[in-house]
Order: sequence, then C-alpha cells, then structure tokens
Amino acid sequence: MVTLVNLRAYWRFLVVLRQFSPLIVAYWRDRKRFLIVGGGRDVDEATQRERADILLDILLTLGPTFIKLGQLLSTRPDILPPAYIDVLEGLQDDVPPADWADSKRVLEAELGPVEETFDDFDTESISGASLGQVYTARYEGTEVAVKVRRPGIEELVEADLRAIRWSLPIVRRFIGGGRAFSIENLSEEFAKTIRQEMDYRREREMLEEIRTNFADNDRIRIPAAYESASGPRVLTMEYIGGTKISRVEELDGAGLDRTAIAETLQEVYLQMIIDDGVFHADPHPGNLAVADDGTVIFYDFGMSGRVDPFIQDKIVEFYVAVARQDTDAILDTLISMGTLSPEVDRDVMGEVMELAIADARGEEIEQYRVNQIVEQVESTIYEFPLRLPRNLALVLRVATVVEGVCVTLDPEFDFIATATDYLEDQGYYEQTARELAEGTARQLQRTTEALFTVPPKADAFLERANRGDLQVGVTIEDESRVLDKLAMRIAYSVLLAVGVLSATILYSFAEEWRLAAVVLLLAAPLAVALYRSFRKKRTIPGNPQFTRQGMRKQRED
Repeated sequence: MVTLVNLRAYWRFLVVLRQFSPLIVAYWRDRKRFLIVGGGRDVDEATQRERADILLDILLTLGPTFIKLGQLLSTRPDILPPAYIDVLEGLQDDVPPADWADSKRVLEAELGPVEETFDDFDTESISGASLGQVYTARYEGTEVAVKVRRPGIEELVEADLRAIRWSLPIVRRFIGGGRAFSIENLSEEFAKTIRQEMDYRREREMLEEIRTNFADNDRIRIPAAYESASGPRVLTMEYIGGTKISRVEELDGAGLDRTAIAETLQEVYLQMIIDDGVFHADPHPGNLAVADDGTVIFYDFGMSGRVDPFIQDKIVEFYVAVARQDTDAILDTLISMGTLSPEVDRDVMGEVMELAIADARGEEIEQYRVNQIVEQVESTIYEFPLRLPRNLALVLRVATVVEGVCVTLDPEFDFIATATDYLEDQGYYEQTARELAEGTARQLQRTTEALFTVPPKADAFLERANRGDLQVGVTIEDESRVLDKLAMRIAYSVLLAVGVLSATILYSFAEEWRLAAVVLLLAAPLAVALYRSFRKKRTIPGNPQFTRQGMRKQRED
C-alpha cells in the first residue's frame, strides 16, 4: 500500500510540475528576464490577475486536494498578493457526485447494510463536494442528512500531499524573504487541515461542542448528530430545511427581518470566537439557512477551528482599538499576536491604518466596517513582514465572509455597532479600560524606577566589559549572498536527485523507458543550473571599498 502511494505520489509530482510549468517559467522570468541572465521585471496588477486565473484553472484541473489548497491560500494574504486572493476567494469545490455503488461500499463498510441501518435512503445526493457528498434518508423515524466520504479520496489526498511537500523547494525559490517563513509550514498546516476535514468523527465532536455552547440560544439551530449511525467516513445528522440565507427576496416574502438575522449571525460568531474559543469556519451562504421563524441554521462543520485564550484577548483588544480609531493600539495588538514584525516601520503602517480608517469611515465617525479595514490591512500584508497562524487566518476569513453575508442581508448593516454592543454587554470595554489604567500605572512605575536604576546598570555594563564577560549579539549581513547560493545548490541537488530516482523507479519497476527519459529531460536544466552555480564568476566586485565618487564624498564631508 505504501509503495503504491509512493508511486502515485511520484506520478502526481510530475503532473503537478507539468501543470505549473507555465507559471514557473513566468515567475523565473520575473527574476531573470532571459531565464539565465538579465535583470528582473515588474509585474502589474493586470498581469497578476491573469496569472491568478491561470492558477485557478490549474487547481481545478488537478482535482480535490488542490481545490482545497486554493481555498486555504485564499485565506493567506501573507503569501499571495491581493489580486490572487480576489480570484481564489470564489473557488468552490462543487464537483460531480460519485457513483452510488461506490458510495454505498463506503457507507456499508462503516455501518453495515443500508437497508438494515436506515428506514429509507435516497440514493440521489443533494450536495456534492471534493471530499464528500450528502444524501437524505430516514433513521429511526427521523429525516436525516447522511454525509459520506468520497470513495478513494484518502489515497489521492495522501499522494497529493507528498507531491505538494516535494514541490515546496521550487516554490520557495520564487518567494521573497518577507513571505518565505509563511510558506515553510504551509504544507504541514494544509495536511493537518484536510485530514481533519476528512475525519467525520472530529466533525461530529466539533458540531456537538458548538451545539452545546448554544443550547440556550433559540435564535439559531445546529443539527444533532447520531453517533450510532456515524463513523470516520460517515456522519448522520438531523435534517433541517430552510431558505438559503442569501435569497433575500424569499426572506422578504416570508416577512422576515433581515437586519435582525444579520445581527444574530454576527453575535453568534463573536460568541464563538471571543467567548467559546471554538467556531464554525465556513460561513458561506451555502452553509447558512433561515427557518420560517427567522432562526439561523448552520450546516457543515468540516471546517472548524479553535482559538486559544491569548488570541481571544488580543482579538478583543483589536476590536476595541478599531472602534476607538487608535492606530497605535491596532499595531501593538498585531505585534503582540506575533503576526506583525516588531521591526516594521510603525510610521508607515500607522499612516496605512489612518488612511484605511478614514477611507472606511461614513458620514458619522462610527459608521465604518471591519471588513473594509481588514481588506486595507491585507493589502499591506503582502508588502510587510507578516505571518498568519492557521486559526488566526481562519478567524480573518470568517470575519470577512460573515460581514459579506450580513451586508447582503442589509446593505446598511453596521458591523462595528453590533460588535461594540456585544463587547459592552459582555463587559469587555470595562475590562479593557481597567487593564489600560493598570498598564499605565505599571509604565509610570517602571519609568520612575529607571531614573534610579540606569546609572547602576551603566556601572554594571562597564564592569562586565572589564571582566571580559560581555556578550554582544551580532546580525550577519550576507551581502555576497553566500548562504543564498548554498541554499540554491542544496535545492538543485535535492530536486536533481528526486528526478534521477523517479526515472530509475519508472524504468526499473514500471518499465516505462519513455516516461523515464522525459523525467531525465526535465531534470537536465537542474543539472545545468547546479553546474553553473559552482562556476567562478569573473566579475568586478560588486561593492568596492574605494571609488572616485566615494572619495569625493568623503572629502566633501
């Protein structure tokens, strides 16, 4: 089984390289205009959008795993430019349903004969996605929805995950330093995410936990799960019908208050993220419906996440800072969460925040939306050293999608007003004010102490220097790019070895000499690049110590 997965992974790796080759060549030319020599070239937004459309087609062609990868990338503005995010945000995983005979084998392997488990079962699926599909049935006299994992998806996903992991050195070759650290753990994060989404036991546990948290809330409904008719690959839930939340004309026809629905949705997600620490992470209109009495119905908890208490506190501070238009507090919050580098230019970022708030502000100071501010911040993420932990990226995506749904329900919906009312009702504003006062007092105390402790500290510094016990931190500036060249050589060597090994396996085990020859042909440029990296360049040093201009400048100084 492992050998088959490895062989499939090698094949998928070659397929991925072939599909991405046009983009690889384009990105390479962005750095070397003539592939080997020449300076870089600028890429405008229109070109980025064209490439994003090509990327979208590639992801759709490569299938379920890469569709999910595209959805994850659409939540990572620290990796992709805004033009790519805009294109990938619309990526949906609606695919043709699998044959019922194949789904039936999965279902019966988990629960036994369908006829003995269910009172009745409709073999026509009502919803199809890349990882699973949903059927309706009757179980113990109750109408239920049965979610079944797509047949054979596990082997395909595992092979694709290996292919993605092997492709990362190539991707990093085209990623600038500001985003390199964000992509290093992307493979592991994505592997964890998609495996969790395929595990229907975890989905049932998350569903039940969130349902318990809202047991006393009669404004929303979360379907109950049936453990006796569920397993790792099958999830049976209560079937609750309703009107899709984006069908505003039908909601109006039913006499429902759309503003009240939007407020309910927003407050529910604030409770999930700020209070409970566990949240439904896929709030697009297909997973939200409204009952006849205005109750909001939630579906599909495959994408769900957790927020640790520290991040919860920081999110509250962020909301409060946005409401108060305090740009310094916004920056401090982003830095303390570890998302923004402490070395970032605060003046520049402060101006960006001020412009974002000014642009998003309505006729009254309070009339602006977090989504607009988030979009402005996201546009700077691509330019500044920032990374997003996975669950924080999910929170950012949830906030954006939820506000989009709320604005669809009510174009005048005020996200900040609803969030402010919720925070005040929960006592967060009082708590934040108290902490601010305590922090100011501590800062005053430290400042006073510093007046008396700085001279002794200076004496201690000189004493340690005299003893030879002084340690100095040094930052290496690799102006000659020695480390970068070494990393390139290692990457070329690894990829070349993978290509030769793949060709050997294909020739020895599969007896595919033509395919092996193609692999070797693809690996040939890597061998050339590796050889060229060891050649000594006969050029004048790039940073001469003495120049006529430099000496003239010294004399003028």
